[in-house]
Amino acid sequence: MTAFTASWNYPTRVLFGPGRVSELGQACAQAGIKRPLLVTDSGLRDADITRRALDVLDGSGLKVALFSDVKGNPTNANVQAGVAAYKQAEADGVVAFGGGSGLDVGKLVAFMVGQTRPVWDFEDVGDWHTRADASKIAPIVAVPTTAGTGSEVGRAAVVTNEETHEKKIIFHPKMQPAIVISDPELTVGLPPKLTAWTGFDALAHCLEAFSAPGFHPMADGIAVNGARLIKIYLPRAVKDGSDIEARAHMLAAASMGAAAFQKGLGAIHSMSHPVGALYDTHHGLTNGVVMPYVLVANRPAIEERFAAIARSFDIDGGFDGFIDWVLAFRESLFVPHSLGDLGVDDSRIDELAEKAERDPSTGGNPLPFKAADFARLFRAAIAGDLDAARV
Repeated sequence: MTAFTASWNYPTRVLFGPGRVSELGQACAQAGIKRPLLVTDSGLRDADITRRALDVLDGSGLKVALFSDVKGNPTNANVQAGVAAYKQAEADGVVAFGGGSGLDVGKLVAFMVGQTRPVWDFEDVGDWHTRADASKIAPIVAVPTTAGTGSEVGRAAVVTNEETHEKKIIFHPKMQPAIVISDPELTVGLPPKLTAWTGFDALAHCLEAFSAPGFHPMADGIAVNGARLIKIYLPRAVKDGSDIEARAHMLAAASMGAAAFQKGLGAIHSMSHPVGALYDTHHGLTNGVVMPYVLVANRPAIEERFAAIARSFDIDGGFDGFIDWVLAFRESLFVPHSLGDLGVDDSRIDELAEKAERDPSTGGNPLPFKAADFARLFRAAIAGDLDAARV
């Protein structure tokens, strides 16, 4: 047992600490799973950590099958293939294993295996989730291997519509995993750049949750402390991937960001989603690139709140000092200054802006951005002109 071992029940049951992947069999049993389908991405199919998880499940007497046809920006074709694999294996539950793509597809497979309507009918719009037959949703155990999305504690998943080239957020309360195993040992082998980029996804969740309008002091407190942990521990995890203390705190921060953004997200994600769908960029990296442009554009609504964060983080200069810290933090952690550096040009700005306005995350932005506002922000972010983002 270490100082980083605990059992949590908010927002779901989390078995946290080094080595706790050894409890995966018991977790499945507690969730009522006897024939799990382990869903992960193609990059993890043959990884040592995946073999370790499969060995634990085999050793627990469970009949496990593996599905790994999952892209970095997963599509509905990945979900449908996963549903087919689930049925072929006669599975009775899912172990969602990996980063955001593996976790999201695993959750969507468990969700869609019993539904008769297309996945797009359950987009996070109004009460669309009530269209689902909740009794047919399979149980889920989630095992994150990156500290970024926090999808392990979330009730939604992101999937790309291949026909419209849009990322959609699919939501249902029962999509939340029954049990989570957060074992920092599983993140030790993540390369420095991916460690940094997934960390920026978690930071975006925290900052956007704190920026979102509405009264939710619990989410605000979790968001601020999650961002503080990222400020301290992400550079350490990038510098030394075997720093188990840093890895543990980053896993916690990722789950905190996802727990906090039940309050809302915002324009960082609204911009990142269409860029990822059209240009296949890494989601966390894209969030990191657009982050300061959105914060600057939102300044009239968030300046006072972020000046308070700056003081609590020992950052001088109020809101401007916080932006300066974000810029320096990005530069030190493999995040370029512009979308142009990611291969995004100005040929599709109108399309990007229209998709961003329609994105469900836009409703949580502290200012009401329309397509014209997003077009201005995309131009600024593509050119690397932070001044052009200012209102």
